[in-house]
Amino acid sequence: MQEITAGTDTRSSQADKGVQGNLNAATAPNKSIHKDVWGTSRIPNACIITMGCAKNEVDSAKMRGQLQEGGWSVINDPTAADVIIVNTCSFIQAATEESLETIFEVADLKRVRSGQAKIVVAGCMPARYGDDLSDSLTEASRFVPCSKEDDILSVVDELIDRPKSSYAPGASSIPVVASSDPLYSAYVKISDGCDRFCSYCTIPFIRGRYHSFTFEVIEAEVTRCIDSGAREIVLIAQDTGRWGQDFDQPSTLACLMARLAELHPDTWFRVMYLQPEGVTDELLAAMASHDNICSYLDIPFQHADERLLTSMNRRGSRAGYQTLIEHVRSCVPGITLRTTMIAGYPGERDEDFEEMLEFIDEADLDYVGVFAYSQEEGTRAARLSDQVDEAIKQERAQRLRDVADAHSQMRVAKRIGSTMDVLVLGCEEDGRLIGRAQCQAPDVDGVVYLDHGQVGEIVQVDITDTFLYEMEGECHV
Repeated sequence: MQEITAGTDTRSSQADKGVQGNLNAATAPNKSIHKDVWGTSRIPNACIITMGCAKNEVDSAKMRGQLQEGGWSVINDPTAADVIIVNTCSFIQAATEESLETIFEVADLKRVRSGQAKIVVAGCMPARYGDDLSDSLTEASRFVPCSKEDDILSVVDELIDRPKSSYAPGASSIPVVASSDPLYSAYVKISDGCDRFCSYCTIPFIRGRYHSFTFEVIEAEVTRCIDSGAREIVLIAQDTGRWGQDFDQPSTLACLMARLAELHPDTWFRVMYLQPEGVTDELLAAMASHDNICSYLDIPFQHADERLLTSMNRRGSRAGYQTLIEHVRSCVPGITLRTTMIAGYPGERDEDFEEMLEFIDEADLDYVGVFAYSQEEGTRAARLSDQVDEAIKQERAQRLRDVADAHSQMRVAKRIGSTMDVLVLGCEEDGRLIGRAQCQAPDVDGVVYLDHGQVGEIVQVDITDTFLYEMEGECHV
């Protein structure tokens, strides 16, 4: 097993107050964690700390609901919890190390050190490392992989020796607590798992084989989010473009999005993580014909060299991707395009990297996420002999990032003078009002700074200025 020791061991280096501060970043994405409303020590408290991507946030929300339904109070303060659940990310080594550092900080809390509180490590790390994790991470009392998160209630009850007869799941006497911080933008998973087995990727080993969720399940979750205040629904999965293909009567992502958009005409719908093969004319037509389907696609190309793409177990080429981009823009004028690229994949020569640079320069995309290749144990790419030196990987990643950012800044600046619909989200810590336009995905594409507006409303805004990815605007009266 790959070593899973974090670069800095913080197990005995933080006081409770310092740990709470360090955990703020980890708990911040978990915006719908609820305060203890039962007001009695008989009710056990749990705190969920979510690491990694939006898909983990969805999993945490599901565990939170199961705990509340089982009579637990889910609180925001790990120092007061009886059980602290760290929902980990382990997609790459850096994510594993960040999850480990958080676990070590939690282990140093006073209640944990004294034995009054227990740690549950959930999610990707237990799924990836399995039984080996219990030998390496003795701070945790239980390990719950992704596939077993539906059992979280029985796990935590057993951990504190709580009799199952002390609660009645689904009973009307157990309140369903609404968030004190409404989520005006919410993530909804439409499938789980992945069958692609890209040579560099650990997701199929962590999440298992691909399976779509039914329309009825998705629609119920979408309705719940909208009833809770959501004005934007972001559809996510490891491979969103495959939705519905595994049904007895196959369906498509385009059909799903069109049905949702028509059922909820006042709600924005956005799709993320769409592989190139998933960009169909049917989907583009659905986007073009529904104002509430965001004209935005996130398509991971990963590289431009056909030889390296084949080594990655991916289909595509520089010419093919350029043709796809041109076709998308012709079908949906004004569409926003994002991609991700990997620098320093094994066997990447100088000329291969230059080809990727030229592709990004020519493609003139709105946003590009750049990652230096991470050699992950258990993947085919990790066993390739022609690994690229770490310093070269980082240097190439930075060069690619610089080219991509230059294009992004110019494309964002061209929005000055335009009028956009903007979802008003709230205020930053400095009191500045912010929102997000359809051309901005959550957390990655910047925000719009507003002069006024009602939080939770979609308003028309004149874009007056930009800075890097950020925009400034004036709301119509």
